[in-house]
Amino acid sequence: MPASDAVGCAFRPAAMKQCFYNETVGFFYNNSRKELTTYWRTKDVLVVALGLTVSVIVLLTNLLVITAIIINRRFHYPIYYLLGNLAAADLFAGIAYMFLMFHTGPRTAELSLKTWFIRQSLLDTSLTASVVNLLAIAVERHQTVFTMQLHSKMSNQRVMILIFCIWVTALLLGLIPSYGWHCLCALEKCSSMAPLYSRSYLTFWAISNLVIFLIMVVVYTHIFIYVKRKMTRMSKHTSFHPRYKETMISLVKTVTIILSAFVICWTPGQVVLLLDGLGCKSCNVLAVEKNSKYTPTVVKLNTTDRRTLSQNGHFTVDSSI
Repeated sequence: MPASDAVGCAFRPAAMKQCFYNETVGFFYNNSRKELTTYWRTKDVLVVALGLTVSVIVLLTNLLVITAIIINRRFHYPIYYLLGNLAAADLFAGIAYMFLMFHTGPRTAELSLKTWFIRQSLLDTSLTASVVNLLAIAVERHQTVFTMQLHSKMSNQRVMILIFCIWVTALLLGLIPSYGWHCLCALEKCSSMAPLYSRSYLTFWAISNLVIFLIMVVVYTHIFIYVKRKMTRMSKHTSFHPRYKETMISLVKTVTIILSAFVICWTPGQVVLLLDGLGCKSCNVLAVEKNSKYTPTVVKLNTTDRRTLSQNGHFTVDSSI
């Protein structure tokens, strides 16, 4: 080998990283072996029709909740501001899901990489905003229940800062994949469920949600145990008011429903994402994904709970958890 060639080899990168920014969405779906249809099937039409219906319901009901909180001064307290922000997050989720319905099925193959990332970022941002907001509500409820207060002493300014931080966090986590945490330059790291996302991002995403979920379970379980003990102690006194007992029982029921809803709706989906992120070859995550539609269910549960709250027109411990 000539000396000049030897010198050139010494300074040449061992391997040039090849990026696929000009490839189609279909290229990445084929790489991940995820099904990508090119024609409308009956189930595709049904999914889109159901999805659009759920989206419209979510948009209308959450608009009612936000309007009720804005115009009714009895709702101008920290907990209701957080509930209003949760309604805003679900409203955003409805918009994101509607956008998904107009860009799914056979239309997925026609998407540009930019549009695909926008579609996923909208979903990720709305989901993160809802989850983090639910965590904030759980912490706020824990504080007020244990201090025997009707409303938190948190100032409106602090609540607004908290809401701002929630949306900044949601936007950052939603936009990270679009700005680098993807697999366009490392096909071997592409996930199966989200073919343009890096498996490491899915792992981070799933673990983050599971940790937040665990914190909420711990917080609400603590509330559950405290209320049960409080009710047992107070029931021994003759001055124990029956309405207070009813409120306590209603609180316990609400906590149980919330915990059950999260366990059923959130955990399986996050576990599947985690398995995909970890590269589990024998888990067949794509088969599980076809039968997993968690977002509409969770959004509907949140919406129904807050709609009941706004119709009551007064503060009750159970309705605000």
